[in-house]
Amino acid sequence: MMSRAIVIGSGFAGTAAATSLARQGHAVTVFEKNAQPGGRARVWRKDGFTFDMGPSFYWMPEVFTRYFARFDRKVEDLYKLVRLDPSYKVVFGRNEQWNIPAGRAGVSALFERIEPGSGAALDRFLDEARVKYTLGMGELVYRPSLSWSEYMHPGVLGGLLRTHVLGSLRSHVQAHFHDPRLRLLMEFPVLFLGAAPQHTPALYSLMNHADIDLGTWYPLGGMGRVVEAMVRVAQEEGVVIHCKDPVSAILTDRGRTTGVCTSSGEHYADVVVAAADYHHVEQNLLPEGARSYSTDYWSRRVMAPAALLYYLGIDRTVPGLEHHTLFFDAPLDDHSTDIYERPNWPRRPLFYVSAASKTDPSTAPEGMENLVVLIPVAAGLSDTPDVRDHYLGVVLERMKEQLGIDLRPHLCVQRSYCINEMTTDLNAYRGNAYGLANTLRQTGPLRPRLKSRKVKGLYFAGQLTVPGPGVPPALISGQVVADLITKEMQTA
Repeated sequence: MMSRAIVIGSGFAGTAAATSLARQGHAVTVFEKNAQPGGRARVWRKDGFTFDMGPSFYWMPEVFTRYFARFDRKVEDLYKLVRLDPSYKVVFGRNEQWNIPAGRAGVSALFERIEPGSGAALDRFLDEARVKYTLGMGELVYRPSLSWSEYMHPGVLGGLLRTHVLGSLRSHVQAHFHDPRLRLLMEFPVLFLGAAPQHTPALYSLMNHADIDLGTWYPLGGMGRVVEAMVRVAQEEGVVIHCKDPVSAILTDRGRTTGVCTSSGEHYADVVVAAADYHHVEQNLLPEGARSYSTDYWSRRVMAPAALLYYLGIDRTVPGLEHHTLFFDAPLDDHSTDIYERPNWPRRPLFYVSAASKTDPSTAPEGMENLVVLIPVAAGLSDTPDVRDHYLGVVLERMKEQLGIDLRPHLCVQRSYCINEMTTDLNAYRGNAYGLANTLRQTGPLRPRLKSRKVKGLYFAGQLTVPGPGVPPALISGQVVADLITKEMQTA
């Protein structure tokens, strides 16, 4: 008999879990709180501008290829990908701005010009990073991480012993490069993992392989096209998605889940996958005795950053920006301290600007630009209109200093999004944007489990469980939990 599964949330993890379960023979219903699916990857349209509200970097393309192949689909039949060249631009100052070429050869040549000998050092660094990436993607991230025993076999242990994995990423980078700008360039990808480089395991240099060797890509139309493709495949596989129907409780009976209660009533199922915020699900949708983790446990977690976002329509083109531009004209460590060590609004923030209209004219009216500005900030800060106005002024002034253009008179669309909306729209714990930080003590089986310890039939997926933060890990999380459910049901 076909089992019934309910998935809470339609972000990357939830949609991946739902579609995988449907392909495996389950009858699947998704309940989504918001008016459109996608979770953090929703889309906002205004006056001819299209803004990706969340993720904008498309890295690790083979993860998406592997995902759609589960359902006999090809990425090229669902949306068009282009590789960006330059991958991104880095602004260190008015007269020090680097376009980072697509591919190792170009990046190596850039490094060699800056620091003689660093081109060969980059090759050694990336060769090891490729080994870690191959090991991680082949042996680590597609496991449920319910026990360390999953990793105790020669293929994993031998690979780990051949590389630097347990020291900090910072020390690993510093052993290869001396110029502070090159070091910063090699450290920045872990910002997507939600941890400072000095507290991130050297294992995650694998992200440099993803960045430089595998490349930065863009789905024409924006990341919303990926969500649309996932939803279309889900529905073709038989998944039913209910938007604007938030879950208010997970139903249980004698230690087993029986379904959920939503704004439309009670819905019954054999299994429930909670792909909404893990903390919210445990603390607000379950009775106290059914929770695997206490409030004290959550208070001691190291959260990845929240984000202060601005969606800006500009009534002119903006020379000096690339599709992705990183403003690193301020010290990384000072900003990192304001996120992790002394949580506060940053004194002098680094920030990132996406200008998809540089690649994709369909995202803005002719002759105009759609800018998304992101400032990483500490989770849980007091988020007020005055603070948002202040930092918009900071960003526009810094862009004026570094690019020589005052964009204030050219703002024709403007919206901000931060901790308050992350909390109300996504039930995000402390308004986080990236889930739990990937520190050594929050890696693998040390993260909140995919499977409830207290309620049979209740599972989890997303950024607060394994494998971790980011779009590809969320996509993987949904597949892993679906495979775990089907395996356990077949062997029960």
